[in-house]
Amino acid sequence: MQFKHPELLYALFLLVIPILIHLFQLRRFQKVKFTNVKFLKAVKLQTRKSSQLKKWLTLVSRLLLLACAIIAFAQPFIPNTEDFNEAQETVIYLDNSYSMQAKGKNGTLLNEAIQDIINTLPEDEPISLFTNDQTYRNTTVKALKNDLIQLGHSSTQLNYDALYLKGKQLFSTDLGSTKNLILVSDFQQKSNPIAFESDSIVNLRLVQPKSNIATNVSIDSVYISNTSAETLDLNVKLSNQGVALENITVSLFNNDELLAKSAVDLNGETETTFTISNNMIINGRLMVDDVGLQYDNSFYFNINAKSKIKVLAINENADDDFLKRIYTNDEFELLSFNIDALNFNLIPDQNLIILNELDVISEALRTALNTFKNDGGNIVIIPSDNINLNSYNQLFRDNNLSGYNSYSNSEKRITSINYDHPLLANAFYSKVTNFQYPKVDIAYRFSSNSNTVLSYDDGSSFLIGNNGAYAFSSALNEDNSNFKNSPLIVPVLYNMGKQSLKLPQLYYSIGQPNSIAINAALGQDEILTLASDESSVIPLQKTYSKTVVLETNEYPNTAGILEVKNKEQTLQNLSFNYNRSESNLSYFELQSINNRTLNESLALTINDIKSSSTINALWKWFVIFALVFLIIEILLLKYLK
Repeated sequence: MQFKHPELLYALFLLVIPILIHLFQLRRFQKVKFTNVKFLKAVKLQTRKSSQLKKWLTLVSRLLLLACAIIAFAQPFIPNTEDFNEAQETVIYLDNSYSMQAKGKNGTLLNEAIQDIINTLPEDEPISLFTNDQTYRNTTVKALKNDLIQLGHSSTQLNYDALYLKGKQLFSTDLGSTKNLILVSDFQQKSNPIAFESDSIVNLRLVQPKSNIATNVSIDSVYISNTSAETLDLNVKLSNQGVALENITVSLFNNDELLAKSAVDLNGETETTFTISNNMIINGRLMVDDVGLQYDNSFYFNINAKSKIKVLAINENADDDFLKRIYTNDEFELLSFNIDALNFNLIPDQNLIILNELDVISEALRTALNTFKNDGGNIVIIPSDNINLNSYNQLFRDNNLSGYNSYSNSEKRITSINYDHPLLANAFYSKVTNFQYPKVDIAYRFSSNSNTVLSYDDGSSFLIGNNGAYAFSSALNEDNSNFKNSPLIVPVLYNMGKQSLKLPQLYYSIGQPNSIAINAALGQDEILTLASDESSVIPLQKTYSKTVVLETNEYPNTAGILEVKNKEQTLQNLSFNYNRSESNLSYFELQSINNRTLNESLALTINDIKSSSTINALWKWFVIFALVFLIIEILLLKYLK
């Protein structure tokens, strides 16, 4: 037994006072003379014995009364543990990632943990608490209460090693205190197994609340698969965690207008396709009906207004009318110049450059074309009948194309179409097996038939293409070939033009660095902003002559569609979605981790810490004993004769 105020025990020396009073009391008996001395002597002896017994019993009860009162004021107690007297430090990690949206016994797992903190910890007890995006050091539950109630979910999650190290850094340097690190998380399975280094100073306590949900449907990604002049196919990838589900409804909205619905059966992963107009501006939102995690039931994407594709034709005594018929003003912006009148400053602004039957490719033109290609532009090479072979092959080498190595003046027919080549993928509804074969009188032979798009009847290549660079093996003028009159020329050259305009990304992910190029020529002191209905921010940006590159990382932190604005003018819209890594319903088994305690409830963990630092107070018992001895003294004085 120990005492909270042991200095008060010195008052026990005051018990000597009643003892001295008892031993040295000055009261004397008065002598009275009687005739019958024998009788009086017997009465005297009997009275003295009863009086002495009563006095001793009264003295003992009085001493015990005073002793119990003094000990009660000294507040005796019995500690529950050996380290009860050490100062306690508590650091709590609260996982607020989106996986903590899962339903538990009393709401979401995150809300359960918040209520345990508010209801279980004393309001004035000093603690430190951190989440995936916030840190509160040396504070109290009373000061944290409003922040905890308003705590939202984070789009990112600290990895387990990082949060363990961060938690230990929040402790003080006092070696005499007991340090309790509480990690509250569902501990989703990640790519690396979970492990914590043992630490003799820190008591690691893991809290893994259990979820009641058995399935979770997630919209994972969106991409465009097939495009035509009128329509495009929007493919939606979905996944399901848990048991197989049937007839899951997927809805496609443009702003708040419902465009289409689809029903899918889900067992693992699947896809569904929506066919929409190719000329629509869409602020898209996909929705799925699911009772599991809510954050992954919506997916945002954008199809903005398409700018005209810029095509530059560089000619040398060659006809360009066939290019004007294909690259019309409704979709393309065609510029055509003779090589002698070419302004080289136009090259960087184009999407597609066509070398139309040049005899020689000058060093200056080759350098400009290589720079243009490295910046993402596309090139089409149509040779003349009499070329400088070396200048052409140098350009081919720069663009990883097979060069010309021989010359043929025998007639050939174009008979084979490579339907799997990216240029012609989805260009035909079905494979064409019977068509009027175009012919060529004079042609060059490529050193390799790799990346063939169209080929002759002898197996050699008529058209090759690789990574945005295309080359024909012969001139297309009417004296040499009738390819201009063939139905093949339209899909071939049209797709070259369409694919030269890189479509912007449909969406971006929150919580990771994004570099977004916006076509805009800004004036001095002009900046772009990202705006929503609630707020507007200025992101990091790099301004170039024709584009502005926006850098996003920490903002935005909420999924949705934002407007890119130059002052009041909206240039385009951007969509941001949460990373889908939190949709996983697989969790680590923590029983194998050493040097830790494990609970499913934060309240139980907090109570365990309290019990290790609490005592069994005994002062109430000594107050009761004092009252008992007081009552005994009263009874002795009143009833003992």
